[in-house]
Order: sequence, then structure tokens, then C-alpha cells
Amino acid sequence: MARRDSSPRKSVAGKRRAGGIPFHRRHRKALVVLVSVVGLALGTVTGYAYWLNSQLGNVERVDTDAIKNRPDPDEGKALNILLLGSDKGEPQGDQSGSTTVAEDATAGSWPSGKYRSDTMMIAHISEDRRSVDLVSIPRDTSTMIYDAEGDPTSEQKINAAFSEHGPNGAIATVEQLTGLRMAHLAIIDWDGFKDLSSAVGGVPVTIPEAFYDPKQDLQWEAGEQTLEGEKALAYVRTRYGLLRGDFDRIARQQNFLRSLMKEMLASGTTTNPVKLTRTLGAVTENLTVDGDWAPQDMRALALSLRGTKADDVTFLTAPVATTEDVAGLGNVVRLDEAKSKELFTALGRDSMGSYLKKYPDDKLASEDEID
Repeated sequence: MARRDSSPRKSVAGKRRAGGIPFHRRHRKALVVLVSVVGLALGTVTGYAYWLNSQLGNVERVDTDAIKNRPDPDEGKALNILLLGSDKGEPQGDQSGSTTVAEDATAGSWPSGKYRSDTMMIAHISEDRRSVDLVSIPRDTSTMIYDAEGDPTSEQKINAAFSEHGPNGAIATVEQLTGLRMAHLAIIDWDGFKDLSSAVGGVPVTIPEAFYDPKQDLQWEAGEQTLEGEKALAYVRTRYGLLRGDFDRIARQQNFLRSLMKEMLASGTTTNPVKLTRTLGAVTENLTVDGDWAPQDMRALALSLRGTKADDVTFLTAPVATTEDVAGLGNVVRLDEAKSKELFTALGRDSMGSYLKKYPDDKLASEDEID
């Protein structure tokens, strides 16, 4: 189904700089699955409703009630959802490392530095459920970091919010940066991404030119390749060897998700019970959401997106003004404040069609233009 006020769009361009932005070895996980891929997979398979409810009931949850000073909820039925990618965490001190994000979030003392979340996106779902906009926020964006109670701490790179203050800190920081109320939170970890790419039988991507990634000691050949599991992770983790470093990495990760959605539709996932079970299992087994997101509400959202096609999902990145070196922080990203305000206002007013008509170059480039 077509987007209201649709127009041709292209990817946002980050500023070129030597060596790219320093980036921990993390990747953009398949966070979009919850709000679009699941909807696509279940759109015509309503007979799975009871089974889906039971699966979603097993998803881990975190309490977000302690956050204060939150923006007012947006009017209407459009949704802005914070999507985070996270690893399983590294043991610290006498920790075993076996606890989950949800368990650590409810333990009374968040293990600062245990988890990393270099993936941060806002998923905007339009009121008419005809389109989904996924806005990436660069991990090195310099901003004030807010703690789990919503109090300001210090200016750092935005990925420090989750690492130092957990899910609530990430929500509070993004809400204060954007002025948007996050209706829900969804976190998916490394294994969820890897398992998902394998569940659909691999994801096709096109590499325009051959290049070598010295960090992973991996040679990428030009042409179309079908990636899954560890190879898929290597693709979305790659930063070295790319001209614009982290900005090119964001584009590759978004492109991979776009291809993943198209592959699900083309491969019969929606009508194949085995594929559907594997795909949803890859999501729910590695997913954490906010405590207010009830299984029936998650299922209802997925089913409301049953008419959404891969082409109705738009990928873009928060507008960047420049990058610079800052003492104590290293190389940081400075957002374009005026344009970012326009973007966040459009997300809040459910007027992304108008925003993208004004800025047609912000949409992710076509598949054959991704490095």
C-alpha cells in the first residue's frame, strides 16, 4: 500500500572524515522485526494468533515506570518505538555474565559497562499503519546523558546511556534529545540477529566493489552474495575498508534489513509453518520489551501491519552537521540541530511524508549504491 504524501527519497550523507568514527565491534541487530517483519510474516496467517500470543508471552520485560520528566504522549494512534541492539553482556568482577538485560534491570543496581548498545533506532509507525519509518541515531552522537530516573548526568556519546544507565537511561536520553515520547521499547541481542538471518535461509546483498576488511581479516568480493549466520554478522559489523566508516556501516545495516524483509516475502515465510516458527522464535527468544507492552498489544500491532510491504518501510539517519574531536570523548557526531528538530517534529506529528518530500535525499540509497 502506498504511503500518504509519498515521494522519491535517497540516503542521508554523513560528512567524510579520515578513518571514520571510532566504533565498538557491534552491529545493527534486526530490531525492525518486531514492528514490521513480524507484521509481514503474520499478515495473512491469522490462524497463528493464539500461538503468537503464547510466544510473545515468553518475551522478557523491563519496568520503565521510574522514568520522570517524560515528554507528553503524542496525539493520535501513531507510535514512536525505541529500538536497541545489545550484546549478551560481559561479566564484570564476580558476575557470572549469565544474567539477562531484564534481570539486571530489576536487580536494583545496573551493571554499568556490562552491555553495549551501539545500535539505536526510532521506529515510527503511522496512524493508518501504511508506513514505517526507521530513523537511526549514530552511536557517537554527542548529547546530554540521562540516568534511569530521568535526571541529567553529563554530555557523552549517546551509546553511553544504555551502557551506563540501562534501558531506562536509554529511553530518557532519547526522549530528551528528540522531545518525543517513546510509546514502547524493544531490545534484541546478537544471537537474535544471527538466528534470524539463518531462519529465512540467508539474505541476498550486492557488494558494488571488492574490498578488504583488515579488522576482521576478511576479503569481500564484488557481486551478489547470500549471507546468513556469522557471515551476515561480519557484513553488518564491517567498518574498516569503508570510505565513510560508521556512516557507511549504518547504510549497510539498513540495507541488510531491507533485503531481509524482501526475502521473507519472497521465500514463502508467511505461508510456511516451519519457516514462520523459526523466524518468530529467533525474535522472541532474544527480545526484551517494556513492561507495559502486553502480548495482546504486540500481536495487535503486528496484525495491523499486515498490509505493509517492504517498500513501505523507509530507512533514514538523523541529520548530521559535522564530526569533531572532543577532549575526553574522542571523535563525536554533531547533529544538525535545525533539521533534526524538523525531523523529530514530523515524527511527533505523524507527518513524515511532508518531511521526506522536503528532504528527498534522506532516504536510504538503492541497493546497488550501498558500499
